[in-house]
Amino acid sequence: MAAVYVSIGTNIDRYTHVTAALNHLQAFFGPLDVSQVYESEAVGFDGDNFLNLVAKFETKLPVGELSRWLKRLEDDYGRCRDSEKFSARTLDIDILTYDDLLGEVDGIELPRDEVTKNAFVLLPLSEIASDVQHPAYDRNYGQMWADYDKSKQKLWTVDFQWQDQWISRAQ
Repeated sequence: MAAVYVSIGTNIDRYTHVTAALNHLQAFFGPLDVSQVYESEAVGFDGDNFLNLVAKFETKLPVGELSRWLKRLEDDYGRCRDSEKFSARTLDIDILTYDDLLGEVDGIELPRDEVTKNAFVLLPLSEIASDVQHPAYDRNYGQMWADYDKSKQKLWTVDFQWQDQWISRAQ
């Protein structure tokens, strides 16, 4: 079984889509480790704020098959594939890491470069994988978040319940 971390983001009907993504991931892959849910401003375009989080699960699916499964899930919730790269999203689920694979695998770059670039990916990843080593760097995600320039992007926790439990509380 491979340990996989995925980012989940949405800025359209946000609470519904995050809940749906978590429900589907758990139903198909089993138990999830889930970060808090963060709100952030849209990056690269003017738009509504996003909700973002990271989930971990284990799978036997190879990278390419997992990617196709996630894209079908996005499509099931109205993901528009012909829009600009930076635009509103009903559901955006990206593979961040797959075990410690490094480089291009089945057309997917691992780990995803957003891990080191975007606070809305690195912070939630560092919450649930603080001691996990980035495959390309001699640092773990907790160290990477500690060194991240937090003035680059604003984000904040929001109140979020999933399966009748608080996974996130606004601060």
